[in-house]
Amino acid sequence: MNSRGSDFWDQPSAPTIGPEQFNEIVTTAADLALVLDTGGTVKSVIVNPLNPTIGRLDHWKDRDIRDFMAEDSLSKLEAQLDAHRHGKKTAVDAIEVNHFDNANWEFPIRYTVHKTSNPDIILMLGRDLRPIAELQHRLVKAQLALEKDYETHRDYETRYRVIMEAVRDAMVLVDVSSGRIVDLNSAAARMLGTETEALTGSAFTQEFEGRRRGEFIESLVHAASDEAGSSVMAKTRRGKLDVVLHPIVFRAAGDKSLLCRVESAKTVETVAVELSKTLAQLYREGPDAIVITDAHGTIRSANDAFLNLTDSGSLTDVKGKSLGEFLSRGSVDLKVLTDNAARSGKMRMYATRLEGAYGSQLSVELSATHLSTAGQSGFAFVIRDTSRMEVVREPSAALPGPGPVSDDAMRNVMDLVGSAPLKDIVAATTDVVEKMCIETAVELTDNNRVAAAEMLGLSRQSLYVKLRKYGLLSKSDRSAAD
Repeated sequence: MNSRGSDFWDQPSAPTIGPEQFNEIVTTAADLALVLDTGGTVKSVIVNPLNPTIGRLDHWKDRDIRDFMAEDSLSKLEAQLDAHRHGKKTAVDAIEVNHFDNANWEFPIRYTVHKTSNPDIILMLGRDLRPIAELQHRLVKAQLALEKDYETHRDYETRYRVIMEAVRDAMVLVDVSSGRIVDLNSAAARMLGTETEALTGSAFTQEFEGRRRGEFIESLVHAASDEAGSSVMAKTRRGKLDVVLHPIVFRAAGDKSLLCRVESAKTVETVAVELSKTLAQLYREGPDAIVITDAHGTIRSANDAFLNLTDSGSLTDVKGKSLGEFLSRGSVDLKVLTDNAARSGKMRMYATRLEGAYGSQLSVELSATHLSTAGQSGFAFVIRDTSRMEVVREPSAALPGPGPVSDDAMRNVMDLVGSAPLKDIVAATTDVVEKMCIETAVELTDNNRVAAAEMLGLSRQSLYVKLRKYGLLSKSDRSAAD
């Protein structure tokens, strides 16, 4: 528009545009401009310099445009050329075609076809469709990825639903920030006394009597964070049912959530009673001897299996006595068991001999567990009779000596053959076994040399000699021994 408001193109005479200006206008108005004759021969090619991705197409000049066009686009081009040859084309039309050039390079173009003053010459102005095609391709990929994610989400959702309904426990999922029920299974809905749909989205605190939202949710989070696995007691509002909530706190998508397993208090008590009865029956009728002592090893309780092993008439015959009185090495065995159990919580498969009330002895294996309840500590011992195993055990399995040995031991001995006499090989093997036994005894007795000597059946002086022989004495020990 000019300053007087008249349209520039409504002037009596059309504006005069020179060839140079026309070429510039065409160059910038389209990404690609082609001048063709009605037979399809390219007379001129103009590429927009602002779109260098098309490249130079000077070699198209004076060649048939069909040589650079995909087969599926030829019918569109032929229809346009035929219409212009027969003078049927009166309006501007648009076609979308695919060009290709050397090295299988393809690019889509959208042409508008224009007549010229020469009926045998047409002008085709094209727009590069590759940005649009790339955008469409990215859109399709995003759509496929979205559909795949949706299917994965449905898969996980289905698994989640099946698991929630398959578990027998009542499960409730609660959002910590809002305190509202996100989801729950049918077992939880029955325990809370209404339908699942009515509970979803409601305040979890309102389902229990005498609870405030902030205090109740905070107590659940605190219980979930407790390493001991604390629980929260509550009473349902509708059914007046005493329940125990076992919460687990976790984060999902940055939001804190609580997964609460809800149990009836009666159920918990029933399970505890049943477990107590089962353990009591195992204690009374189990095949292995079980002894409960205080922190000093004094017997507080023992089952019938222990009384049978020690030939004792009743519990009063052993109660109040030290367990060491029934072990072959007495206080040494007891100290080894209690010290190791107190340090690590338990000790397994300690081999020794158990003495009966009338002097009989049995080979046994003991396992010790450190107990700490109600501020009092003690030990539980499980004693198993192994005398029957000694009868069927091969002599070679009891002590190192002639007979089957491990593959590693065989290889080590075989390596010495030829490099040393048989007498030296036997002596070296004996020294290795002797050193291992001494180290084990010293470790089990917590470096108590008197107890270690008694455990090995040696005098204290003989033990010091062997410790010095194998380099197991410290400087202070050497000076004390001297």
